[in-house]
Amino acid sequence: MPSEWEPRILAFLCNWCSYAGADLAGVSRIQYPPNLRIIRVPCSGRINPFFLLRGLQNGADGVLVSGCHPGDCHYISGNLAARRKFALLKELMKYAGLEPERVQFTWVSASEGGRFAAIAEKVIGQIRKLGPNKKLVKSHG
Repeated sequence: MPSEWEPRILAFLCNWCSYAGADLAGVSRIQYPPNLRIIRVPCSGRINPFFLLRGLQNGADGVLVSGCHPGDCHYISGNLAARRKFALLKELMKYAGLEPERVQFTWVSASEGGRFAAIAEKVIGQIRKLGPNKKLVKSHG
């Protein structure tokens, strides 16, 4: 692995809580690594798990999905549906011989800018230990 390699993380953040938490981190000048590519979605429960696999297939080294805390979802139980979907996705990845640690799921509220930055650091550290994603990347040839 080249010493200058840095992981690329695709982050799906719910509009109401996690994206607002990331925005608060930025407004508060709380530093977090620039390795995240953020995609704002209405609700974490509406994310198709195949979007995550597609991100990994197209070169992301890891994926972070973050939604509202349980009981705080603006769509009542979308975040709980997301948690079930991604638990199944991780089992499928394990069964297929892929690294389920490349997909992370967390809760961040709009007032938790510091927590968002800490989670971003933690996820990037975990993906850095795994190394570059080579198992699922589609060859462009």
